[in-house]
Parts: sequence; C-alpha cells; structure tokens
Amino acid sequence: MRRLIATTSLACALAVSATAAPALLAQASAAPVSSAPVSSAAPTATATPRAVELAGTSNTRTFGNYRTTSGQGIRNLVIRSDQLSAITPADARTLHTLGVTEILDFRTAIERGLQPDRAVPGARNISLDVLGGGGVDLSSLLQSVDMNASYRSFVTSASARAAFGAALRHIEAQAGQRHTVLYHCTAGKDRTGWMSAVLLTILGVDSHTVEADYLASNTFRHTSANGSIDGVDVSWLRSSFAAVDQRFGSFDNYVHTGLGLTTTDVNRLKAELLIPRR
Repeated sequence: MRRLIATTSLACALAVSATAAPALLAQASAAPVSSAPVSSAAPTATATPRAVELAGTSNTRTFGNYRTTSGQGIRNLVIRSDQLSAITPADARTLHTLGVTEILDFRTAIERGLQPDRAVPGARNISLDVLGGGGVDLSSLLQSVDMNASYRSFVTSASARAAFGAALRHIEAQAGQRHTVLYHCTAGKDRTGWMSAVLLTILGVDSHTVEADYLASNTFRHTSANGSIDGVDVSWLRSSFAAVDQRFGSFDNYVHTGLGLTTTDVNRLKAELLIPRR
C-alpha cells in the first residue's frame, strides 16, 4: 500500500493535466512588476532558508532570512511545505502558534484522498489543484517522465495559472490581516517550488537566491538532483522561467495577464510582506 501511495503521489506531481480547469483569471493592468526573474548581480552571500521544525514533515520553511535586491526583509507570514498528512498534535499546535489561518493544497483529489492533511486549529484548508484533475496512466508516466515539460506546464496550463494566481491573492488577503498562509503539494518541491519562485521574484528577491531556495529541497529532503522522485534540478525551474518568456514575453506579463494580478495586488503583496529598510 505504501508503494502504491508513493507511486500515485509521484504521478500526480509530475503529470501535465489533460483537462483545463475553469479559468479564474481576471483582466489585469499591464503595469510592470518591478522585479525580474533573472538578475545578473549575485548577492554578497545567499541566505539559507528558515526551517519550521515539524516532526511530520521534511520540507517546511519560511522566507524570513531572505532580502530583496533593495535590502528589504520578508515577514514570516508565508510558509512553504510538503503535505501535512503525518503532522503530530504538537506540529499542529506549532502551526497554530505561527498564526496559520489558511492552508493551500496544490495536490489533486487523488493525492488528497490517499494522504489527507491533518487539521490545524484555526486554519481552513483550501484546494487549489494545479494539475486540474486530469487522469494519469501510472505505468506509461513512470517510464517517460519529462520534468522540463512538467515544469513548462506550470506556466502554460490554465489550471496551474488559476491555482497559482488564486494562491497569491489568498496570501495578499491574509497578510493584510497579519495572518500566515501555508501552501504545499506532496513533496513540497515542484508545484510548491514554482509557486515560491514566483512569489520571491514578485517581491524583488534576486534570481540566485530564488534558485537557492528552490534547490534547498534537496537538503531538506536529504537527496540530490539526480532523481526526479525525491530531488530537484535547477534546469527544471529555468524551464518554467523560459516558458514564461516564450508564452507571455516577460515575467511582468505572466504575473498580470497569466496569473490575473493587478498592479494593486502586486503593490499590496509587497506592502504586506516586505519589511521597510531603516
């Protein structure tokens, strides 16, 4: 049974949805996002992620140690994680203490059914299925996994754009009340990895730190980029950013047109999540 669960979770994590989700995208202003997905200037020292120690997860962390290119810090109001199916009562209390009021689940219905999240007091669970509920042929999928294609689908798929756009609006609304949002997929590395890269880029974090945060999944999960089952490879993340340029022309256009964020949304995200320089 454990092998079946792991295999199904992997398949759901990597599959490109065959069915597009209903469009949730709103018409947006074309005003540019001030940050860019690639920065030629490396930071003096790339900060390490700030871990959230939970017994029942392996890849839970915040962005509290990072700085933007303008030197602003990031408030601990966003947590990225793997699934919460094995958290302990103590873990749940920790998340409650951290102010988590919304848990955004990027997994498919199959994944959620096999390994449902355990409850966190005071938090509501919201399903934002990135893959759109498409069917998966496990045997053929596991024989020919194209991770670069899967990562491009995070940008090109309507269901993925709807899920990520909605997640950013949830973060915007909760951060405005100083509440914390936790988002996750199964392993916290692929769908969660792209979501984190998008959020950090919007906030103005340089590309070297964005990539380091993405690759930190290999450290937290005690693995490497050699295998798609457990690890991540930076080329996959770069495939998503390349798809952004190919499909939308720029990261700005992806945020506004692809994800449906207005200029007001972007400005509010920055105002609520960034710590002003003193």
